[in-house]
Amino acid sequence: VQLQASGGGLVQAGGSLRLSCEASGRILNINNMGWYRQAPGKQRELVASITGGGITNYADSVKGRFTISRNNARLTVYLQMSSLTPEDTAVYYCNADIMPLLNSRNLDVWGRGTQVTVSS
Repeated sequence: VQLQASGGGLVQAGGSLRLSCEASGRILNINNMGWYRQAPGKQRELVASITGGGITNYADSVKGRFTISRNNARLTVYLQMSSLTPEDTAVYYCNADIMPLLNSRNLDVWGRGTQVTVSS
């Protein structure tokens, strides 16, 4: 079971990016999914999360600018980022609480991260 993130890159301030993160492997179900970020010299922080039922939660710093969504059929979570600022520059990681097909214990799975750089 693994997560593969994509969609990062370099964008000017005020621009937009869309991150995607697809789960793969022998998966029975995915509960919460989320995006975290870690800027240089800072701790990793939660950006946004979404439950299996679609309830969302956002960090105050991104409310109104970022939107998290998921496609359960595609085992994918998205992060639409708009009105980006240099303060959003970080490595973005996806995370998911995954119920494997052949294991009774849920797995806390992390993707490898994708770099988002916002230039001023």
